[in-house]
Amino acid sequence: MTAHSHPEHMLLWSASATLTIGTPGRDWLVPPGYGLWVPGWTEHSVSTLRFGEGSVLAFAPERCPITWARPTGVSITPLLRELIAHLCRTGPQDTTRAPAEALAFALLTPLPDHDIQVAMPTDPRVRAIAERLVADPSDPRELAAWADHVHAGVRTLSRLFVAETGLSFARWRTQVRIRAAIHLLSDGATVESTARAVGYRKPSAFIAAFRRATGQTPGTYLGPGDPPPPSPPPPLSPR
Repeated sequence: MTAHSHPEHMLLWSASATLTIGTPGRDWLVPPGYGLWVPGWTEHSVSTLRFGEGSVLAFAPERCPITWARPTGVSITPLLRELIAHLCRTGPQDTTRAPAEALAFALLTPLPDHDIQVAMPTDPRVRAIAERLVADPSDPRELAAWADHVHAGVRTLSRLFVAETGLSFARWRTQVRIRAAIHLLSDGATVESTARAVGYRKPSAFIAAFRRATGQTPGTYLGPGDPPPPSPPPPLSPR
């Protein structure tokens, strides 16, 4: 979709698709289970990295109390998912629409500081790498192998990752993996299966990386009824 803007505020929610929303300031990754609030008149484009189900809602600014000036990632709770589905089914004249919108506005909550934000690069060489890793976070290739894949030098790719995402390749890949892991864990996957799905051979290495990235253990995100994962042992202190 080409870049455009409109006066209405927009809420995008992905059920199973993976989307990127391009804005003048940065690109936003919207993986399954996440939402993005786009204020009115924000120039944006939408592209699909992985096809699936999702929803887009537009809200008239005169009826919306939300005043966020920039695109903002939002938590999508089960109740909010049901409200989004209801609003997608109803027209603007439906008598239930105004109260449903009011409740949806009250439930929209910016993602917490510890949530993983992933910036998508725009240079076509690093963008190709980024899209492949978003589609398959378990891909084990290091930057030298990717350099051969996109016909660019390792130093060039390393510089571009830092310039366009603010992170080294390794740190950016870790963010992609941990963000994918959060969705898998909240969807009921075990810590062990999640670790393998996002590229970690040992659950202990996954737990340690998860804790460094979020400040919490994977058990924080486990679905109801799942047992908490074992914590890795503390490092040995020198005698």
